[in-house]
Amino acid sequence: MAHAGGDGTGLPPGAAEDLRRLKAEYDNYRRRVRRDRLAVREIAVANVLARMLPVLDALDRARAAGEVVDGFGAVAELLEGELAALGLESVGAVGDAFDPVLHLAIGYTRSAAVDAPVCVEIVRTGYRVGDQLIRPAEVVVAEPP
Repeated sequence: MAHAGGDGTGLPPGAAEDLRRLKAEYDNYRRRVRRDRLAVREIAVANVLARMLPVLDALDRARAAGEVVDGFGAVAELLEGELAALGLESVGAVGDAFDPVLHLAIGYTRSAAVDAPVCVEIVRTGYRVGDQLIRPAEVVVAEPP
C-alpha cells in the first residue's frame, strides 16, 4: 500500500521536501568538491611554475648576452611556449604604469617625460598564473619632478 502524498510523489508528507533538500545538499557538495579540486590543481601548477623561474631568469641573462641562438634558441622558445600554455604570464614591461601590487621598485628616478610613476627599466621579469602573482617584476620607476 503506497502512501499518497499531497504533492503527487506518492511519498509520505514531508518526505518529498526532505528529498529535495538532500538533493540540493548533495549538488552543493559536488560543486564544492569540484571547485576545491580546481583550486588544488591551480596551486600545484603555480608551485611547479614558480620553481621554473630561475630557469627563465637564466634564459633572460643568456638572451641579453646574445647566447640564445640556433638550437638553444629553439629549446628556449619551446620551454617558454609550454610554460605559457600552463598559464604562466610575464609581468612588467617598460612603459607600464607603476603598480605596487605587480611591481617591486628597486630603483627610482625623476623625469619630465612622464606624467605619473612609470616603469622605465625591467631589472627582473615578474610572473603570474591567472590572478595569482608568483613574483613581482623588479623595476626602476620614473616619476615626474
